[in-house]
Amino acid sequence: MKAVKKGTVRSKVKRGDQVVFVAGREYSRFDNSGKRTPLRGKVIAVDPYKGKVKIEGAMIMKRHRKAVPQMNVEGGIIEQEAWVDISNVAHIDPETGKPTRIKYDVIDGKKVRVAKSGKVIPEPEIKRRSETKSNEEE
Repeated sequence: MKAVKKGTVRSKVKRGDQVVFVAGREYSRFDNSGKRTPLRGKVIAVDPYKGKVKIEGAMIMKRHRKAVPQMNVEGGIIEQEAWVDISNVAHIDPETGKPTRIKYDVIDGKKVRVAKSGKVIPEPEIKRRSETKSNEEE
């Protein structure tokens, strides 16, 4: 049986980051001219405990859902993103636009993410559900 991790598990990939595939099915995408262009996309969900991420428009799978009229659930074939291992994606360097690894540095007393080129990777702006509800009420 697999040991359960306790405490806080951190991931350098955060929701809203721009990433590119470096391995897997989406790495071997081909365009119309026959050139391989790995998929680039925005992270929409992160599960640091399992080491998985969901990327917008990547690893699309189809789920067949049965309709439940009592709960107002429509049936049909639903396309959604599947989980991908974090090791299959890499951050995009803001300076060069190529895949890069990142590290943490303390700059002006703040802990920030830094790419190999030395450029600071900005924190992604994320709209939380509670923020959007409070904005609608005002």
